[in-house]
Amino acid sequence: MSRGFYNRYSQYACADPCYNPCIEPCRPPIACGPQGCPGCPGPQGPQGPQGIQGPVGPIGPMGLPAVTNYSDFFALMPGDNTATVAAGTAVQFPQNGASNGVITRLTASTFNLPNVGVYLVLFQVSITEAGQLEVALGGVGQGSTVAGRATGTSQIVGISLVPTTSINNVLSIINPLGNSPALTITPFAGDSSTNPVSAHLVIAQIA
Repeated sequence: MSRGFYNRYSQYACADPCYNPCIEPCRPPIACGPQGCPGCPGPQGPQGPQGIQGPVGPIGPMGLPAVTNYSDFFALMPGDNTATVAAGTAVQFPQNGASNGVITRLTASTFNLPNVGVYLVLFQVSITEAGQLEVALGGVGQGSTVAGRATGTSQIVGISLVPTTSINNVLSIINPLGNSPALTITPFAGDSSTNPVSAHLVIAQIA
């Protein structure tokens, strides 16, 4: 018998790595050749079935509140704003439109912003002359809100976001300081004498 092998025919341990006595107990071992190169990977197997749905995720953070405070103030010409609006003075919006009662008037031309927050302010006014209008807080013009018209007969329209940092700010729409001439709020704008024309100031707290 050859040295280096062991089964029922030999007293020596087998040096043959190819021989498994549990599978081939009766085969006499033989010497193995050198190990071959690894084979190529087999093809990818089919996709497995879809897994079960995972658990519901946690509730997200609360969103921003919706607009809850709003007011519309208006004027009708002729009748309202019979006097011209000099530089530094305010347009009057003496009549009340839709409102939830939080943003309120103080006078015909001043309005109270009761809460700290951000307010969307829109105004439209028919002016006879070339001119400008701007939002004022506490009588102080807010330069980023100036809207104007050089020529023509179109309305002056302004839209801006106005932040407040204290309660009970007083808002108005003014002819900016230093401007000339005084502004005439046009009666019957766009028509000769039939329908009074409106001017509106809409204020909504959005944050």
